[in-house]
Amino acid sequence: METTGPTRLVGGALLPAAGRWEIDPDHSEVAFTGRHLMITRVRGRFTDIAGGLTIAEDIEDSSVHVVIDMASVESGSRARDDHLRSSDLFEVETFALAFFHSRRIEWQRTSGLVHGDLTIRGITRQASLDVSFEGHVRDPWGGDRAIFSAVTKLNREDFGMTWNRPLEAGGLLVSTEVTVNIEIETLLVS
Repeated sequence: METTGPTRLVGGALLPAAGRWEIDPDHSEVAFTGRHLMITRVRGRFTDIAGGLTIAEDIEDSSVHVVIDMASVESGSRARDDHLRSSDLFEVETFALAFFHSRRIEWQRTSGLVHGDLTIRGITRQASLDVSFEGHVRDPWGGDRAIFSAVTKLNREDFGMTWNRPLEAGGLLVSTEVTVNIEIETLLVS
């Protein structure tokens, strides 16, 4: 392993150096896609996220912690956002925050799986994120940034979000499977 400042070479792959990398909420996004009427893709995102990564010398010993303010949901429709925040779905008055805490990391070169506990509406389930390290850049103010992308699929009913309506021709108004896409920009803080 060869360290070159905020990055290092591990097995020929460029990775972030060991240290604490905090999420930059202004340049990060947790987005989701579900289906309406079983056909139309509907997208949303959370604008208020926090947390970070503690990158260990052995990348598989690293950890991830993310907190999402569920009321920060935006889908392009005020009525839909209000419904998402309601007790039918996110129930933000009772469960304002969602959490992800990693438990185990499997890593090869610049990508891997991050397994952890995801808590939404006070219900914790195991989730696995397919993560890739997108690269490093030094910002104009001298800060070192590491960028990551991730994707996973969830069944919203596993988190108590069972609201739905049957369709006359069969199927349901809203899909139970949701795809989550994550773009995270982190800043090296120590």
